[in-house]
Amino acid sequence: MTIPTTGTQQRRTQVVRIWRQNRCLRSSTIGVYLLWVQRFKAYCRGQKIKEVSQLTLAGVDTFATWYASKRGIDHSLALEGARSALRAWALALEVLGCLTPLWEPAPEPRSPSCPLLEEFEEHLARHRGNPPVTRKKKMAHLAVFLAFLHGRRRSMAELNLADIDAFIVACRHHYARTTVADMTSSLRGFLRFLHITGRLAVDLAPSVMAPIVRRGERPLRALPWEKVQQILGAIDRSTAAGRRDYALLLLMSVYGLGAGEVLGLRLEDIDWRAGVLHVTRPKTGVAVDLPLLPAVARMLVAYLRHGRPQHASTRRLFVSLRAPHGPLGASAAVRHILHKHARTAGVSAPYLGSHVLRHTHACRELEQGVPPKTIGDILGHRRPESTSAYLRVATERLREVALALPA
Repeated sequence: MTIPTTGTQQRRTQVVRIWRQNRCLRSSTIGVYLLWVQRFKAYCRGQKIKEVSQLTLAGVDTFATWYASKRGIDHSLALEGARSALRAWALALEVLGCLTPLWEPAPEPRSPSCPLLEEFEEHLARHRGNPPVTRKKKMAHLAVFLAFLHGRRRSMAELNLADIDAFIVACRHHYARTTVADMTSSLRGFLRFLHITGRLAVDLAPSVMAPIVRRGERPLRALPWEKVQQILGAIDRSTAAGRRDYALLLLMSVYGLGAGEVLGLRLEDIDWRAGVLHVTRPKTGVAVDLPLLPAVARMLVAYLRHGRPQHASTRRLFVSLRAPHGPLGASAAVRHILHKHARTAGVSAPYLGSHVLRHTHACRELEQGVPPKTIGDILGHRRPESTSAYLRVATERLREVALALPA
């Protein structure tokens, strides 16, 4: 692995140009990064090692530890500064065509932590048709259950209803009622699987008692549309981060997209000629085509031209602004973005989760007289009952059926 023998100053200029093209670093940050690069180069010369061979997470950590010890500074601060700067430097060199080692080695294939759970997960995929996100949730629930049994020194063959009841009672002290009900559903499926595979002589699944959660007992949480407009208006669209956040929240507000749907969008999902946005439901894999509204199209053009890093390492539409500019990968990222701009706008609510904009969109459509069937199709609902939940929070529509108070 060798870096082309161009002049040091020329290479530095090329790297800075790439950083500026990505629009994610301020001039002051670029100056700090170049200072770390200069320290790293001096370290490699002093140690008589090739700098490119040390452009890995382990190599940079070794350098940061050495530098912190030599300068007598905080080790964690040195690690943070060196990692950020030299990771960005390595990625810029890759863009220039330089061969650099993997920042982190590929993870070794993990050994089966629990063959029984892996077999059950395969059963869910093959025979139940559960999507990956559902299987992941069930595996997390059952990992808690197996840890509970291990703490009671109980084997699977010794499992009885007393153990199951004790587990549910213990969960009730740590989780919300709806979460416990979800966990018992996962447990029923697991117990049924143990029975049909001959691991349990008796089917315990029908005897599992879960907390009662009545469907629709609590109205879905939504914001007034004026509050959504207030949040969007508070976003500073003069920065790359602001353009990205505005594009993300506007898509969720206008189309009622969930966090998984908006984070799963790829560049090829935008059909500019046909004026269509292709969306895939993460749970079911069902695809739906939505009209690319003019205001949304203008916003996406602004983000792609002046916000999204040019050298992102993914085809996902929304990416991190920190190197290596990978995809935003979790609903927690959306929730953080929403909370950040809601604080700026002075909007506070106890339910600013990643689904609140989806609920707000559905309620607004109902208020404007859109048929529930159309709303359900857009939101990807399989049953009318899922859409009917929004009728209970469409306050303006409810006023039309309210009875007058008797005189």
